[in-house]
Amino acid sequence: LGMAAPAALQRSVVSPTGRHTASLIFLHGSGDTGQGARAWIKLILNQDMAFQHIKVIYPTAPARPYTPMKGAFSNVWFDRYKICNDCPEHIESIDSMCQGLTDLINDEVKNGIAKNRILIGGFSMGGGMAMHLAYRFHQDLAGVFALSSFLNKDSAVYQALKRNESALPELFQCHGTADELVLYSWGEETNKILKSLGVSASLHTFPNLNHELNRTEIEKLKSWIIKKLPVEVPKAN
Repeated sequence: LGMAAPAALQRSVVSPTGRHTASLIFLHGSGDTGQGARAWIKLILNQDMAFQHIKVIYPTAPARPYTPMKGAFSNVWFDRYKICNDCPEHIESIDSMCQGLTDLINDEVKNGIAKNRILIGGFSMGGGMAMHLAYRFHQDLAGVFALSSFLNKDSAVYQALKRNESALPELFQCHGTADELVLYSWGEETNKILKSLGVSASLHTFPNLNHELNRTEIEKLKSWIIKKLPVEVPKAN
């Protein structure tokens, strides 16, 4: 019978206030949940990040043993040998999660949302996961955002883009200069390498911001989201 299909990811959803014509998938940081990421953004904005036409989906990573926490179970998108940018990626766990997240994308497509009307991104590990998913497996998405995130120096993402010919989703990256967990230089290097491989990428720098989100950043992200997923004007028949 082969492998059992992975269980569908739990998710917290902010429905559009009007007609649903686009979707946004926000991936939380390590040890968090979809619910937690949604609540954090709600706290910063004093309201949900909501749109007239965009459904916002916050999935939760399944719990798994996480090596940086000495093998304790944690809600992480993939495992890491350690948190550094010059060690190998734990490609096995990254690839199996790409499958689960592909199912989530396919659910939106089944709901009639074209892939060029779907954005994916996240905070910290969630942003790293989003870059793997989009640049290796779903190059027809509308765009990718990565907040306080990085890719390892020899990332499979870079290997995939070296062989790539097609148009790529735009990347919106934000990073605080005071980040002590994911160094600003790691985010900057990720941005430079992706640009050199043909990705149209911006990097928004936040002085004195640590490994966290702030209101200015979320507002900037919201403006970019609306730019990438504008309200569709119904065509006159």
